[in-house]
Amino acid sequence: MNYLEQDTFGIYRNHTGPGPRLMGANTLDGNDVYNKQDEDLGDVKEIMIDVPTGRVAYAVLSFGGFLGMGEKLFAVPWTALKLDTVNKRFVLDVSKERLKEAPGFDKDAWPDMADPTWVKGIHSYYGVTPHSDGMM
Repeated sequence: MNYLEQDTFGIYRNHTGPGPRLMGANTLDGNDVYNKQDEDLGDVKEIMIDVPTGRVAYAVLSFGGFLGMGEKLFAVPWTALKLDTVNKRFVLDVSKERLKEAPGFDKDAWPDMADPTWVKGIHSYYGVTPHSDGMM
């Protein structure tokens, strides 16, 4: 699924160019995530906002499992994702094997994403730097 298919309000109907600069968060839920090797890594389940700064902090990615069973969730720093405007999906520069080993969590046991130690670890894992102002 991609953001155009999720666009129930017609936000992108008249859009021209390589991709939208501003996007509705609900149109990103369910978007596909691939790596640079064109392997399907899953899809976006949730967008996490750092309320004090107003920045998007993480995309929660769902990977693995079948029909919701055995599914693992991953909080991926927003800065680690790139929008592929040609294929209308996100690209995360990690192999499937590395994602399988990434710090993940179960849908019933979310981590404290505001914990500074967790923030540092997750950003380090994906090779991106947290913002210096606030949580991210």
